[in-house]
Amino acid sequence: MPKAQRELFRKESQTLESNLREILLLMEQIDVLKALLRDTRAGLHNHSRSPEGDPEEAPGQAEVMDKEMSNLVNYVLKKLREDQVQMADYALKSAGASIIEARTSESYKSDKAKLYWHGIGFLNYEMPPDSILQPDVHPGRCWAFPGSQGHALIKLAGKIIPTAVTMEHISEKVSPSGSISSAPKEFSVHGISEECEGEEIALGQFVYNKTGTTVQTFQLQHVVSEPLLCVKLTILSNWGHTKYTCLYRFRVHGSPEGHS
Repeated sequence: MPKAQRELFRKESQTLESNLREILLLMEQIDVLKALLRDTRAGLHNHSRSPEGDPEEAPGQAEVMDKEMSNLVNYVLKKLREDQVQMADYALKSAGASIIEARTSESYKSDKAKLYWHGIGFLNYEMPPDSILQPDVHPGRCWAFPGSQGHALIKLAGKIIPTAVTMEHISEKVSPSGSISSAPKEFSVHGISEECEGEEIALGQFVYNKTGTTVQTFQLQHVVSEPLLCVKLTILSNWGHTKYTCLYRFRVHGSPEGHS
């Protein structure tokens, strides 16, 4: 792996460690603020009952504090969601990873994913395969392929000894349809030797649990001794959708070439 990429991943690791410390500190602060909020509410309640108190002022102050608390909690939850994996992602597009589209399943085509002008479809806005290499997992921003079986060949940001993978999907609570039947279920992972053109090496087969956490990490079942540059993700089934399967994000973790 080039020195510049090693330095990039070193900095990313340091950032993750720093974020984790920040999260732990914020969680402690939330406990303190909750206690402070309870005490303040009690004081405002007593103040509103006193003859000189303004009965309309106390509820307003309580609402402001509730809003501030809600904002802080949402911020911490966002941080937790972003950093809970705590491992570098070598399949991250912004770090240099990419999809080899010639060896990746075709995208699902739908007239609903077209923009029209005078009744003529002129622009598709379905998400491309490399969407699965990016952190944006808002509802609808997924790569869809036809049916329940498909695959994607990923050229990693550098050669690594892979140790784990992470699959991420939205939850039913935020799905506009209330269902995530198009989520992947069974999937397998293979490493590809010889610059993405050689033999496929089985690394493991797994099940994404749609009722579990949205971000699920799987330790590889087979360890390789030589660094790999490419990983093939194969979806074997989904959770029941008959027309297509939708992938939001897939990550690959491991040790970079030259590191133990």
